[in-house]
Amino acid sequence: MNWLDKLERKYGRLGIPNLMLYVVTTMLFVAIFDIVLRIPLSSYFALNRAAVMHGQIWRLLTFIFVPPASSVLTLVLALYFYYFIGSTLERVWGTFRFNVYYLCGLIGCMAAGMITGYGSNDYLNLSLFLAFAYLFPNHEVLLFFIIPIKMKYLAYLDWALFALSLIFGSWASRAAVIASLINFFLFFGPDIWHRIKMRRGNDTQRNFRKYYRQNRNRW
Repeated sequence: MNWLDKLERKYGRLGIPNLMLYVVTTMLFVAIFDIVLRIPLSSYFALNRAAVMHGQIWRLLTFIFVPPASSVLTLVLALYFYYFIGSTLERVWGTFRFNVYYLCGLIGCMAAGMITGYGSNDYLNLSLFLAFAYLFPNHEVLLFFIIPIKMKYLAYLDWALFALSLIFGSWASRAAVIASLINFFLFFGPDIWHRIKMRRGNDTQRNFRKYYRQNRNRW
């Protein structure tokens, strides 16, 4: 991706190392306020267009720190999973490229939230998962701590849920889905298109060889 190479050469020094560690740690502190101290900090961090328009502009950024669940066990597992995926992507891509991927997803979810009235970081975090599954499709995780399952199959399930949201969901959910996929297709779209063209070329060659074998006696 030439555009990303140019950005990295020019602004690479601005990357934030261990970005996912900061995000996950802040989520944990917000969860402590919500669950332990009974102070609903999440409600002050959530992306709400009406509140933003009344001057609470910090919500445009702080919504990424809203924890994913209220259950302590689910929260710990989710935060660990987010950190594992984010830190792995950073090691593979480098700090700057991971920052750009996360920033593009953040901007997309921010825009969707301002259009629809409300926004969350759910689809932003799912975009990290999709990137990981695309790069490591055969990596296995234990579903329900028992069943080993490859990441690509979980990604197929997510894509199916995305499709259902686009078809049957509200306009708000459709906007959130589209926004959450902007960074994925920005990074992986060219490679996906290249693979499609290569597969078409291989199919054409196979069809030609099959046709030749079936008709060579006629020639």
